[in-house]
Amino acid sequence: MTDTKKLLGDERRAYILSLLQNNERSYTGSELAKLTNVSRQIIVGDITLLKAKNEPILATSQGYIYLSPSKPVLYEKIVACNHGPERTEEELNLFVDNGVTVKDVKIEHPVYGDLTASILVSNRKEVQQFMKKIANTNAAYLSQLTEGIHLHTISASSKKILEEAEEALQSANFLIED
Repeated sequence: MTDTKKLLGDERRAYILSLLQNNERSYTGSELAKLTNVSRQIIVGDITLLKAKNEPILATSQGYIYLSPSKPVLYEKIVACNHGPERTEEELNLFVDNGVTVKDVKIEHPVYGDLTASILVSNRKEVQQFMKKIANTNAAYLSQLTEGIHLHTISASSKKILEEAEEALQSANFLIED
């Protein structure tokens, strides 16, 4: 895209969709806004419209990604954790160091019910980016609303990797006992 042409409506959404579908990396709203010469808020609206058309776009802490059905089948599990905010980076690093992707965090809110937020971290660099974003925005962790109790959906290429990651988290006192 050139820096002089502003893409309009359907053309812009088609371009965004093509970018997301044809690249393995994520794109932030700001990156997409710059590429299409519109505001980030316009991009947020475009993504909402694309999602309404059942495009599998996911907003993550690293940006928007397209969930391609051609990705390898992974094993998933939900684990229950409990810790204070000061141990979040340690927890996430333990997961990724054991070959696990942390897909999301979930809490049970007394008013809103189940709340889920995407995390999608698979390596230490992504964990650092997530932690930096939390620090830069001064955002609270969802688990702070539940005194540290939260769930994570985790995925890996084998059940054994999931089990080994759970053992590491158990040893570090992150998991809630059954």
